[in-house]
Amino acid sequence: MSQTSTTPLLDTIPTPDKLRALTPEQLPQVADELRREMVDAVSVTGGHLGAGLGVVELTVALHYVFNTPDDRIIWDVGHQAYPHKILTGRRDRIRTLRQGGGLSGFPKRAESEYDAFGTAHSSTSISAGLGMAVARDLQQGNNNVIAVIGDGSMSAGMAYEAMNNAGALNSRLIVILNDNDMSIAPPVGAMSAYLARLISSETYGTAREILKNIAHRMPKFFQDRTLRAEEYARGMVAGGMLFEELGMFYVGPIDGHNLDHLLPVLTNVRDNGTGPVLIHVVTKKGKGYAPAEESDDKYHGVVKFDVATGKQFKTKSNAPSYTSVFGNSLTKEAQKDDKIVAITGAMPGGTGVDIFAKSFPERTFDVGIAEQHAVTFAAGLATEGYKPFCALYSTFLQRGYDQVVHDVAIQNLPVRFAIDRAGLVGADGPTHAGSFDNTYLGCLPNLIIMAAGDEADLVHMVATQVAIDNAPSALRYPRGEGLGLELPDVGVPLEIGKGRVLRQGTKVALFSFGTRLGECLKAADELEAQGLSTTVADARFLKPLDIELTLKLARSHEVLITVEEGSIGGFGTHVIQALADHGALDKGLKIRSMVLPDIFIDQDSPAKMYEQAGLDAKAIVAKVFEALGKGAASTKLA
Repeated sequence: MSQTSTTPLLDTIPTPDKLRALTPEQLPQVADELRREMVDAVSVTGGHLGAGLGVVELTVALHYVFNTPDDRIIWDVGHQAYPHKILTGRRDRIRTLRQGGGLSGFPKRAESEYDAFGTAHSSTSISAGLGMAVARDLQQGNNNVIAVIGDGSMSAGMAYEAMNNAGALNSRLIVILNDNDMSIAPPVGAMSAYLARLISSETYGTAREILKNIAHRMPKFFQDRTLRAEEYARGMVAGGMLFEELGMFYVGPIDGHNLDHLLPVLTNVRDNGTGPVLIHVVTKKGKGYAPAEESDDKYHGVVKFDVATGKQFKTKSNAPSYTSVFGNSLTKEAQKDDKIVAITGAMPGGTGVDIFAKSFPERTFDVGIAEQHAVTFAAGLATEGYKPFCALYSTFLQRGYDQVVHDVAIQNLPVRFAIDRAGLVGADGPTHAGSFDNTYLGCLPNLIIMAAGDEADLVHMVATQVAIDNAPSALRYPRGEGLGLELPDVGVPLEIGKGRVLRQGTKVALFSFGTRLGECLKAADELEAQGLSTTVADARFLKPLDIELTLKLARSHEVLITVEEGSIGGFGTHVIQALADHGALDKGLKIRSMVLPDIFIDQDSPAKMYEQAGLDAKAIVAKVFEALGKGAASTKLA
């Protein structure tokens, strides 16, 4: 017996052109079925659920009103793009989302012609959209460009830079502000919807132009007041004064879950007017799925879950995460030192700052998606004798790089950077991988750079950062669990620039920076089993590098392998430079640097990603035998 489909209408519309063949009256059913399909798919794959649930009606309306893919839709960040993927020919693959070889969790140009711009970091959509709009104007095209941006993403300065430029260029660009949290101005039901339709209509636009023309024929005194009166009148009913001042024609707010409100406004904006327009749409994150609506984070990011109950199938951990170890260690240090403050950029849970905040809310600062500001804000605190910990993902700190150079390093201010998500991160793929910080920080004078080899050492490194008052410092650690080591009750500051030897051998030296240390220890076991006496050393510091240990490893071993979770130009480069400077490469040392390959690695499990990158124990063993010029025997790691 065949099972009746729970999504009969959605089954008939694999692509937007089929959607546009429906009547407006059918669209609420499409939205209901799309929401149902999305919940079911994410229950299998895990991923970002709440954001997508909040834009189901908006997604349907955009693809219905606009002629995609000729009309371009840019999804800022891209957490909300799952419904978009289902409607644009990828429903048959939606249960491969975030899996190895499957669909990306974010819009990706290589994946679909409907993904106009690749995203995963925030606040890029208006800039990219303006570029597309200007390109269209230069070649005298007439397609629409729509940039969808959330209220959280609007906290980044880049969004305002883009709007300011859009206002100046006066190019036709449609910006949709998806306001799902802080609500710039709440919608007020039918009257709000009516005003939004009126303001976006041709009639209003024509009347406004007539008013402008009349005003321009008046003396300047009357001209200024006439135009200002219209602006203020519209600002009073709409609340868009800021956007108006930036040169954006503001429409809204409107209910983002009411297709009767969305369709006429989008149609009016599509068909009328010139210049940049901002449509303020109010939505509810997690809309339509009760467990998400009732959750504090609206199910922003979830693992696999039971659809009926919303219960997530979280695996039991035998070891604490590095993130939690950092958060707990910082909290303990702050109990002893009232100058310690924590700063994060909209990711308190992802960085462990939420743990600190429970004990010290008054010393916790979430600055929103504003990494540049976070860094310089921390620098200002440091000038006044405070001990700021600026906790950001490695890949997000990239946005604040100029501030790290100009506002921190040059001034030698003791800002403490806590860099989460070091190395490869799994399902979020290359956009969130902490691949480059060893390199982009390692070239800066004054900076002390550490990486924890295990969770116990992380505790000591937090204490080390607290003790460093004469220079900026950076501490990197990965996402995921530690090795299951017993944690010290109290962190003890380490000697700056001194590494450690965990295992002493005579022939092969494995020199690790970061949490590939565990794989080095596994590789050493295998090398010993094959008759190769192996030393395992943990550098602990990239800058200042432990020169004494580095030279000792080079001079007392035939083979030296450096291992790190980072790109070329990082730890291995610093080691080779130091050895060259001291003449240690002149006498036949066999040295190899193991780094992330010069590619962007697509999402998969971290273990498989590191296998692909050639940074697991098996690859380390193979690299040793390659350096020795002979093949390895069959190994337990094969």
